[in-house]
Amino acid sequence: MQNEHSVAAHWAGGFDERGLQEWATRLRAQITAPKISLGLVFLTPQFFPHAAEVLELLRVHARIPLLVGCSSQSLIAGDREIEDDTEAGLALGLYSLPGAKLTPFRFTQAHLDEATGPGYWHQKTGTRPDDTNGWLVFADPFQLDGEAWLQSWNDAYAPRPIVGGLASGEPSAQATQIYLNGDVFDEGGVAVAIGGDVRLASVISQGCTPIGDTWTITKAEHNLIHEIANRPAYTILAETFNHLPPDEQARTRGNLFAGLVTNEYLEEFHRGDFLIRNLIGADPQTGALAVGALPRAGQTIQFQRRDAVAATDDLTALLHRAKKQLAGKPVYGGCLCSCNGRGFRLFGEPDHDARQVQRELGPMGLAGFFCNGEIGPIGEKNFLHGYTASLALFVKK
Repeated sequence: MQNEHSVAAHWAGGFDERGLQEWATRLRAQITAPKISLGLVFLTPQFFPHAAEVLELLRVHARIPLLVGCSSQSLIAGDREIEDDTEAGLALGLYSLPGAKLTPFRFTQAHLDEATGPGYWHQKTGTRPDDTNGWLVFADPFQLDGEAWLQSWNDAYAPRPIVGGLASGEPSAQATQIYLNGDVFDEGGVAVAIGGDVRLASVISQGCTPIGDTWTITKAEHNLIHEIANRPAYTILAETFNHLPPDEQARTRGNLFAGLVTNEYLEEFHRGDFLIRNLIGADPQTGALAVGALPRAGQTIQFQRRDAVAATDDLTALLHRAKKQLAGKPVYGGCLCSCNGRGFRLFGEPDHDARQVQRELGPMGLAGFFCNGEIGPIGEKNFLHGYTASLALFVKK
């Protein structure tokens, strides 16, 4: 799958210096643009011992001025999702982004620990909010406090979108890799500011469909919702479930989540306006619901169901919306960061998310990986998600 500005492909072999040289050269030849702006690379753990050599081969033979990425158990390239260990290897996307200004920045937990506010990040990155149209980010999930880092960057850069994912690696070991040009890091993250004539558009599909009505939270404390519409929160949840048809009740049981609106100034609430968080517990005696967030009184809530059908419907609807919003604007390419709980495990079929993206917005060079957590905006803030497909699109500004 490609257009004139981008191409992505999967290398299924092991480390083969000559073979990788020829493969990278052939891939570069598929783009007619005179100059590559950006390369995205994702390696499976079998390449860990050779990662630095692989990066250098790709940079030289595909003529990539800026190469970023991370490790992953499973890969995305074109319209394929490579989840079978026997196909491991690497995914590489090449992008020609006319007029883009790309500024990379490597960050660590040490940066976060010494950060004193937005000005700290503006100075360290050399990038102020007006200098960027959004950030593409890949980070390690084990040695970086991702939630705290994202909050700090929201303070510095929101409402600019921050899109990407947390690396994965060997399931039995808490070890991942982050890539920047020829360097390999085992902690921290890498962010690329997308500026100039290219902006970062996002599609954040959290895999849920709304059930029942929207409600207003009237009493909350920490992560507990005590009252909704001045009634016990548990009562509202029970009534919502009991009003579903029997077949929907069966699909919803065990798959219930809370959707919290992040922007209360909207006149109507639609898919994509809700931050989806786990329902951790419910107490019929006290009427309280525990959620994986910090809800507040006055916030709008709608319960949600997550399953394969809901995830398909959600992604389809959000891609349709993006297609309308982007009508007439060139989409140069994309990066898809999909939760490692999606893919064949969720849908029972291969290539689900990648095929849908290409069907609605392609053809494009689409590279990506399966994550330990996905990053993307809901409303005007950026969040760390689960079970989400986080799509970053390079679009003409």
